[in-house]
Amino acid sequence: MTETPDDPAPDDIDIVDTPDGNEQKNTDTDKAAGTPSAKSENSDHEQIYDLSAFKVLTVDDFSFITDLLASSLKELGVGKVIRADDGEKAKNLILQSNGIESGNSIDVLVLDWLMPGMSGKQLLEWIRNHEKESIKFLPVIVCSAYTSNDLVQKARDCGANEVMVKPVSADKLAKRIQHVIDNPRPYIRSPDFFGPNRRRKKEPFPGDEKRINKDEDIKQSYEKP
Repeated sequence: MTETPDDPAPDDIDIVDTPDGNEQKNTDTDKAAGTPSAKSENSDHEQIYDLSAFKVLTVDDFSFITDLLASSLKELGVGKVIRADDGEKAKNLILQSNGIESGNSIDVLVLDWLMPGMSGKQLLEWIRNHEKESIKFLPVIVCSAYTSNDLVQKARDCGANEVMVKPVSADKLAKRIQHVIDNPRPYIRSPDFFGPNRRRKKEPFPGDEKRINKDEDIKQSYEKP
């Protein structure tokens, strides 16, 4: 297994990545972004995605923010946008969407960091520690009007895929969602962290690494001699 450095020592890291030619991923983001019918290229060679099958959850304690985000996402062609005004409601919606009906999972979560009750930090920690794969690997974009280096670091350490400053424009949100789709980071488990690789990489991971998609992958990679 090829080791990839992160904040912990290399011996403490478990990381697997899947070669593009043999991908069989289980997450809903892969379902929407990984098929030829889901994307095309314009004259400038930018990827254009059909997000009509996408389901996005926006979470913010201010309703005008969720209204703004929902409007922006609809402009992007997102098929379904659901909203929650606190972490507990979002948690219940995530659980409901990952129930019996297959293909109904949330594809991307746009999450406010500072909320009364269950905060964005607590919700993100619950997601990354969940036993169900479609919840554990849910792409999360954190939004906050109070971003600082400390907040960005905390969000990354909790497993956020991206961090954005509010107010969020439709164009910026589109670019972040596209970045999450185009540049999926390997998920890393170390003694004190689980989530997308905290180091951005411009080049794809080389070799025969596999992207972690389920707990069996994590267990098997730990058991390798």
